[in-house]
Amino acid sequence: MKKIFICGLLLLSVSGYAQSKRKVVYVIADGIPPDVIEKLELPNFKRIINEGTYLRIHVGGDKGSYNETPTISAVGYNSLLTGTWVNKHNVPDNDIKEPNYNYQNIFRLFKSQFPDKKTGIYSSWTDNRTKLLGHRLPSAGNLQVDYIADGYELDTLNFKHDKQRDFMHSIDEKVVEQAALSIRKDAPDLSWVYLEYTDDMGHMYGDSPKYYASVQMLDVQMGKIYDAINERKRKFKEDWLLIITTDHGRSEKDGKGHGGQSDRQRNTWLVTNSNDLNKYAHTYDPGIVDIMPTIARYSGVQIPKDVLEEIDGTPLIGPVSVADMKVNYIQGDIDLSWKVIENSGNVKIWVTTTNNFKTGGKDTYHMVKEVPVKDGHALINVKEYPSEFYKIVIEAPANTLNKWLFVEK
Repeated sequence: MKKIFICGLLLLSVSGYAQSKRKVVYVIADGIPPDVIEKLELPNFKRIINEGTYLRIHVGGDKGSYNETPTISAVGYNSLLTGTWVNKHNVPDNDIKEPNYNYQNIFRLFKSQFPDKKTGIYSSWTDNRTKLLGHRLPSAGNLQVDYIADGYELDTLNFKHDKQRDFMHSIDEKVVEQAALSIRKDAPDLSWVYLEYTDDMGHMYGDSPKYYASVQMLDVQMGKIYDAINERKRKFKEDWLLIITTDHGRSEKDGKGHGGQSDRQRNTWLVTNSNDLNKYAHTYDPGIVDIMPTIARYSGVQIPKDVLEEIDGTPLIGPVSVADMKVNYIQGDIDLSWKVIENSGNVKIWVTTTNNFKTGGKDTYHMVKEVPVKDGHALINVKEYPSEFYKIVIEAPANTLNKWLFVEK
């Protein structure tokens, strides 16, 4: 098996993660905490988990820190798309007024490297394509999505809006129908399926039979997607990665609300048909930001160095060297630590005092130290770079981590 190291991201080729017939479908089913998934009888979820893996993960950034992120729908979608928290992608709510497209989403990265490969979006909310992906927007890189099934919520003739919001279930059914059809016929290399009805029922009824029934309807829909994938695998010998997740949990009190930082609102989950997740996925505390670099690694996307330095997630498949980076400023020194997953090789430590990437510019990083991965820590003297703000990147053999540091006056 050939190994290629690019910008701190290890890609496996020949028999690994850069194979030509690898395809990805990820699904966001809105507003479902893990306790609901775990207590309901969901036969199609069970089918997928029996082949692959179930994980509890989280949303919401690091609680109480500079990257704490609202547990709100579009915010979660964009954290998945970009692999970053809200302090970077700048989508703090569902208005999506000024997304920062400098933090490139997985569709844009994928298309820029594989312009001949196909992408698809099948969504119950048109803003996912037009605002978050930035379909055809010059500011978002003129991304062109190849297969599209959305806009149904704007079609009040065929999907007449009712107070019970049953029309959203009809829309979700249409989206799933189109997604399954497109998977069978077109087999896009990267697809996003988004479904809303579960969140609507959560807001209206909270933890209740009506809400639980909507999750069981979702299970049936996931069976249709899974069957379409398996048909492609049988007929065309393709390799498919399916990831199903959610964007936020629900309130502890009654399940109607979300947006805060309580455990149930932050706790989410991931279901995948892959049984090859790494030690980081099973041992540490994965987040929604980990899905983007996972898709990139599986698909063979070579993340540019400046983009990689900003990604807050860690791949859930393949080798990972380090995790759980922590930084602290002590009298002119940065006290830096990390958890060791694979202890071979060295960690290169980079520091910059600018954040020009945010506005489309470049940051000049200084390599201030190189130490063995197995050390798990380093003390970095930054008196030569006095600042009230630092971005720190540690580049290990198999992955890269970053943190921001604000120095108290």
